Amino acid sequence: MADSTPQAPKGSQVRSLNKGPGRVLVAVYGVFALSAGARASVQIATKFHEAPLAYTLSALAAVVYIVATVALARSGARSRRIALAAVGFELVGVLAVGTTSLLDRQAFPEATVWSGFGQGYGYVPLVLPFAGLFWLWRTSRREPVAEATAPRD
Repeated sequence: MADSTPQAPKGSQVRSLNKGPGRVLVAVYGVFALSAGARASVQIATKFHEAPLAYTLSALAAVVYIVATVALARSGARSRRIALAAVGFELVGVLAVGTTSLLDRQAFPEATVWSGFGQGYGYVPLVLPFAGLFWLWRTSRREPVAEATAPRD
């Protein structure tokens, strides 16, 4: 099934997700997908019994980052909807896990990517979904397209 761009009114177009600052966003999501995935894999393989909730949440964060990376790297309407869902889920996850990890430290004996609002990652996990949502909003606005004029005979 082809991933098509939404139909824009004549004389306007929806901006591509993966151009300009979008490339940086895709790169950051890609780095986080790799780091969260590697961290979760090692934790689950070596010491899952110590903190199953924390390690499972780290794996979930990795999956969310992978989905967001792929969706943001593409530019069709379907990819845009998937990116919006992934980044929105990420924001809810960061806020929920961040808050819970600070209020109930017993629930998270080991840190996750989203613990303390991403404190272990320089709070990038807290800022990243806001940047992603802003970029999705910014690129969803329609831009006028200059129409080429054909030479008259």
